Amino acid sequence: MDTLYAMASGTGGTGEGGVLGSLGAFLPFILIFVIFYFLIIMPQRKKDQEHKTMLESLKRGDKILTNGGIYGRIVDIKENKFVIEIAKGVK
Repeated sequence: MDTLYAMASGTGGTGEGGVLGSLGAFLPFILIFVIFYFLIIMPQRKKDQEHKTMLESLKRGDKILTNGGIYGRIVDIKENKFVIEIAKGVK
C-alpha cells in the first residue's frame, strides 16, 4: 500500500511566508556582514586615515623610526618617498 502525504501552505501557495520568508533566509548573512563591518572594516578605515594624516604631517628635519627599526632624520621628500639620513653621510 502506497501512502502519499501532501503539505498545504496556509498562504495560498506563495511559499514559506512570502517576502518575509525570503528575507529570513538571508538575515544571518546580513547580520554577519554588519558585525564584520563594525568589528573589522570601520576600525581599519579609521587606522588608515590616521596613518595617512601622520604621513602628510611629516616634514624635513623630523626624526623618525621606520617599521624596520631604523632611526633616522628626514632630509628630503620626493612625492610619496622619504630620504632619511641614518648616520652622517649615510642616506
